[in-house]
Amino acid sequence: MNAKDIIREQISASAEIKQQLLSDNKVCDVIAKAAQICVEAYRNGKKTLFAGNGGSAADAQHLAGEFVSKFYFDRPGLPSIALTTDTSILTAIGNDYGYDRLFARQVQAQGNEGDVFIGISTSGNSKNLVEALPECHRKGIYTIALTGSKPCKMDDFDLVIKVPSDSTPRIQECQTLIGHIICCIVEQEIFGEQSLK
Repeated sequence: MNAKDIIREQISASAEIKQQLLSDNKVCDVIAKAAQICVEAYRNGKKTLFAGNGGSAADAQHLAGEFVSKFYFDRPGLPSIALTTDTSILTAIGNDYGYDRLFARQVQAQGNEGDVFIGISTSGNSKNLVEALPECHRKGIYTIALTGSKPCKMDDFDLVIKVPSDSTPRIQECQTLIGHIICCIVEQEIFGEQSLK
């Protein structure tokens, strides 16, 4: 297979999964609910906490940045923390408590009742995300999981958005899209209708 064939195959595969998302009313309803939960948290002066590993850590950082800075238009910043970015905190927790406690410890320290914890994982089985769940529930933090299609340990989160694929690249591409959709809805709901392109 030559480079152009690979390019076309990859784009086609990505488009196919996105088309499945578009035609699945249940998934669209779950995404809308996730956005509304974030809207209510922000209206109540709360924040979002994003977490993930590897590429999902990059997605967590990316989406927190969209809330704090801006998405489509200039507006006041919205409080959001990526629990994946402070190397001193990450290495201290990893060294003192183990990598599995990476997010639970940060939720304990920085999470408050009414916040929203958004865990991103292609497998849905990342132990450090699963271990954050009891701490979130103890503190009254709503949990949203972004996962692939397979049954997983993160199915116990309060709300689960499943990408209809078991391919890591396809899941990641759709999780970024879903994150962008949530950012778009939150911006419009809180700050009013703006021109979207």
